[in-house]
Amino acid sequence: MSDSDPDISDIDSDTELQRAFSEGRLKVGLNRLKDAVPEPKKAPINNVAGMQQKLKEMQTDLAWIERLDVSVEPTARLETEDDVNDDFKRELIFYHQAQDAVRVAIPRLHKLGVVTKRPEDYFAEMAKPDYHMKKIREKLMEKKTSMERSEAAKKLRAAKKFGKKVQQEVTLARQQQKRELSEAVKKYRKGKANNLDEILDGSAKKNQQPNKKRQHKDRKYGFGGQKKRGKRNTKESVDQGWSKAKPSAARSKGKQKSARPGKTKRTQMKNRKK
Repeated sequence: MSDSDPDISDIDSDTELQRAFSEGRLKVGLNRLKDAVPEPKKAPINNVAGMQQKLKEMQTDLAWIERLDVSVEPTARLETEDDVNDDFKRELIFYHQAQDAVRVAIPRLHKLGVVTKRPEDYFAEMAKPDYHMKKIREKLMEKKTSMERSEAAKKLRAAKKFGKKVQQEVTLARQQQKRELSEAVKKYRKGKANNLDEILDGSAKKNQQPNKKRQHKDRKYGFGGQKKRGKRNTKESVDQGWSKAKPSAARSKGKQKSARPGKTKRTQMKNRKK
């Protein structure tokens, strides 16, 4: 018999179901016979003696410091079904019961000489293993390296832009210098400039003197700046004090130049001569 052939028990069960359906012994939607015997329910077993025996086997005669078990009565109880379903009230009872257990256990630990407070120089063991922390450090270093590379790339792009700008300025300055040099050479060829070495060295423009018109105006009007209030006293002039004027050579010799007479007096003098 091949694996694809149906089982004989399956054929018998199908035939029995078809016969029961034709006789009206099956209800719609059910696949079991009316007279099928239901499975008997298992009665609950409360083996108190067996459980007590297992409890004695589990119990060991160890010191309390090895067990650290504390049993306390709850301060409050959940009386109604609403209280049982109230998460806040239920957790609050657990919290108070834990506090009562701590109040009982701490004095017993102190009697046994067990320290219950952590010292100031206490170093706890890492919750995560070393290989896990190593992975975290590697991830952090990788992230830091990527950020540094990104910053370096940004700085490099900015430097390239700045370098292009500086290069353009240098190129423009060289072109300007080249134009000035070509103009100076043209002037020398035309006879307007005398010293070719100074032109090539770039010092001809520095040693060039202003023209005569400019020199005359400089002598006449000065070199700019404020002209008024130039004779006012300053702190330095006041500190120097007043100096007596030196007598002139004419006064020292007893001679004094006569002042020119006025116009009326000159007219009278002319009339007298006539």
